[in-house]
Parts: sequence; C-alpha cells; structure tokens
Amino acid sequence: MTDRTTAGFGIDDISVGPFAHGFGTTDDGRAFTFRTHRATLTVHIYRADLGETVPGADDVVATAQAQVTDIDLGDERSVTAFVRDLLHHAVPVPTAAPRDTMTVRSILGRISAVIDGM
Repeated sequence: MTDRTTAGFGIDDISVGPFAHGFGTTDDGRAFTFRTHRATLTVHIYRADLGETVPGADDVVATAQAQVTDIDLGDERSVTAFVRDLLHHAVPVPTAAPRDTMTVRSILGRISAVIDGM
C-alpha cells in the first residue's frame, strides 16, 4: 500500500506478480482499478459520484491498456509507477445508448402470463 501524494494519487491495495492487480484513487479523487491479464495491464477509472458503492461495468468512464513486458511485475514500486503513468493515457469510454427496457418487460410479462396459465 502506498501513501497519498500531495496531488491525491494513491494505491489502496496492490498485489504484485504475474497477475498484478489492485485499486486506488486518481489525482482528482476518482476510484480506479487495475489488473494484469496475459502481458497487458488494464486500468479502469470510475465516475466521481460513486460514494461507498462498489463500482460496476456501467460506472467506467475511462480506460487504458499497455504491455507490461518492460516492467518488473514483482516490484511494487515499478507497478505503482506504471499505473500512475498509465492513468494519464486513459481514454474516455463512450456512453452506452439507453436500453429498451420496455421490450424486456413485455417479454417477461408474456412469459409470466404463460406460466400462470399452466
């Protein structure tokens, strides 16, 4: 675990090794997570108004990926520095179109009517 810098960046939990992962806070106070899969480290930055809720896939506002072939995944300082640098290269995630919940509700209503009629 690293201490917060004056800018606000900090990693609250980190696991190093070939499957390095963890979570923390960006300079502007947003939560982020990172994980290594194969030779790629992926960072997800979440929306600012999460509060105490556990973020989900819909809460991701930016993401970044990079190859980890040139860093020591067994060294906590190397992983922390790599994540800090990668945060600055995060690209905003386009917002998804609103789902048509009426279609799903109507299908479920019909299925329910058929089950009730049995």
